[in-house]
Amino acid sequence: ITSSFSFSVTKPLLRNFYAGSFPNVEQIVRNALGQKIQQSSITVPVVLRLYFHDCFVNGCDASVMIESTKYNKAEKDHPDNLSLSGDGFDAIVKAKQALDAVPNCRNKVSCADIITIATRDVVNIVGGPWYDVELGRLDGLSSTAASVEGMLPQPTDDVNKLTSHFAKNGLSLDDIYKFITYIYICNIYDIIHTIGLAHCTNVLDRIHGVKKDPSINATYLPQLKDLCPKDVDRRKEIFMDPITPGKFDNVYYQNLQQGRGLFKSDQALFTDPRSKPTVNLWASNGQLYNQAFVNSMIKLGRVGVKTGRDGNIRSNCETLN
Repeated sequence: ITSSFSFSVTKPLLRNFYAGSFPNVEQIVRNALGQKIQQSSITVPVVLRLYFHDCFVNGCDASVMIESTKYNKAEKDHPDNLSLSGDGFDAIVKAKQALDAVPNCRNKVSCADIITIATRDVVNIVGGPWYDVELGRLDGLSSTAASVEGMLPQPTDDVNKLTSHFAKNGLSLDDIYKFITYIYICNIYDIIHTIGLAHCTNVLDRIHGVKKDPSINATYLPQLKDLCPKDVDRRKEIFMDPITPGKFDNVYYQNLQQGRGLFKSDQALFTDPRSKPTVNLWASNGQLYNQAFVNSMIKLGRVGVKTGRDGNIRSNCETLN
């Protein structure tokens, strides 16, 4: 497995890839996703996280879906992926089953494309922009836990480290600014940021550490300490965005302006002079941010695309076959 990616593919991704043969593919996925969300609302943020964790490790090829065997420890069992909720995996499996129930769709749509469609849909469901997705990916032929090491951004990363992670995937510093709400939603420690919850254990060092973090808002810090005392139950969760939880919007950037970024990596975007102007821009113009977000989402979807002999269409999203 290689850790370098290329946007060069032998068969280009197309926005209408299935239009001629399976025109209802996206609607079938959306319907299946809607049913899953009715059963478990946590499906929305965990599908987002699933996409991010998949694309940043060997490209958007559904390799994060693979179950480990006695002969191979797969990506999903790396420590950085253990917090990925089973509802996200189940949503993709259910969508695959729904497609395969249609005779002319059976084993014709890759799990990687299903994840891409589902991600666009959950963004839209929580108030984010609708956009046409590029499709035509194949599923990856391998998945190892070792390939995950060092590939995903961490809550303590500064802008330099975030830049390094994005550069590995052909994404620029500008993409970080455009795309950071996605990081904020999808970061690696059981967090669902702007539309969900985070475990208190992920911020204990920052709010109770010996060395005070000057970037934390003076009124926000005692609130966090009350919510997450030193002896807090490790299972306790708090809202990542106390202003508009459960909604996709640009309030995240407004929170950063006020020193209310929960993680150090979030607040660093405002304290670093390279990214601060962009944070201010997105905070003041939600529509402009949405447009930039769509561009970066599409760009991420091109990372490490598998085509030809490099991939296949799995009959089961969770096994290599």
